[in-house]
Amino acid sequence: MDIFQKCYDFTKADEVKAKGVYPYFRPIEDNEGPVVKIEGKEVIMAGSNNYLGLTAHPKVKEAAKRAIEQYGTGCSGSRYLTGTIDLHNQLEEKLANFLGYESCLLFSTGYQTALGIVATICNKGDYVICDKEDHASIMNAALTAKGAFVEFVRYKHNNMEDLERVLSQIPENAGKFIVSDGVFSVNGEIVELPKMLDLAEKYGARVLIDDAHATGVIGKGGRGTASHFDLTKRTHLTMGTFSKTFASLGGFVAGPERVINYIKHHSPALIFSASPTPASVAATLAALEILETTPELVTKLKRNSDKMRKGFSEAGFNIETGISAIVPVIIGDVEKSFYLWKALYDGGVFVNAFIPPGVPPNMSMMRTSYMATHEDIHLDKILDIFNKIGKEIGII
Repeated sequence: MDIFQKCYDFTKADEVKAKGVYPYFRPIEDNEGPVVKIEGKEVIMAGSNNYLGLTAHPKVKEAAKRAIEQYGTGCSGSRYLTGTIDLHNQLEEKLANFLGYESCLLFSTGYQTALGIVATICNKGDYVICDKEDHASIMNAALTAKGAFVEFVRYKHNNMEDLERVLSQIPENAGKFIVSDGVFSVNGEIVELPKMLDLAEKYGARVLIDDAHATGVIGKGGRGTASHFDLTKRTHLTMGTFSKTFASLGGFVAGPERVINYIKHHSPALIFSASPTPASVAATLAALEILETTPELVTKLKRNSDKMRKGFSEAGFNIETGISAIVPVIIGDVEKSFYLWKALYDGGVFVNAFIPPGVPPNMSMMRTSYMATHEDIHLDKILDIFNKIGKEIGII
């Protein structure tokens, strides 16, 4: 059996391309925040995770340029050996202070962060317990740990009763590590953290929350899920990414100094990977400073997202409710979703089409997401085009 045969048999993407409605891998030619240029035309970006709109901020861009001038374009080694520069240490200290934890550790990507934590903390006989709708990075981290004879179990999405059922069936003397998104990346829902922490304490488990879509979005001054519930002191570990709110690339984990120190000295994902580049770290530092000194950006982001939830709902669209910057518009049918995406794109709006297996069957959606830098002129146009096309194809 030729292991490449499945590659030649895969034609679904080609079929969608032939219909002219393929929504993926569209190259962006110019990006200034709420409006981008794709294929030579300007479109309103309503699908980015650039939540505070900082990728185009002059201070962020200038910080990246200065870092390249001083440190060059890369660190040419892992953090463990020759790849640490003073900017790494500065960012770790400032981010730990901002989030309210003792210590922090950087990774080169957000995806790598989950792998670097879970597969390091969990050993043979331990249990990784995940929400069924956790991000793929968490799931793959758990599967990697499973290869080292760690047990991997899942519970129903955001269902704390089912989480307790799972916990109650795990041997009392086994290590237990609950890992969940803070804000779930597809539907924007927030984890039931207070009940989760109660269960963790009852069953002797530890908790890791992924704040990739929460930092800069919810919590006091954008400090994330634990801050949103005023539970930072009870939340054992928080991880996140720099590729969204922080307008850069990389990831982090924050928590007790002894735990962070252990991960730092035992995580293959850290020890055997090149460290975050000077430009990406400097950009993140600048973005963090802007977040700390301009908390009104978080308020503006919430205002924009709430406006869109209200607008879609009043127009008759089926949406997921919430308070995050993610506002999914449920379509259901896959083919209709592709055609809606193309009509929106032709009308000057870019959103993300999510279809199975990325979402459950009959839950295909337009995943829209918003920025603090969107103005009413942008948001009103998005609603107008959605309404017009939604009526034309019978969604509303």
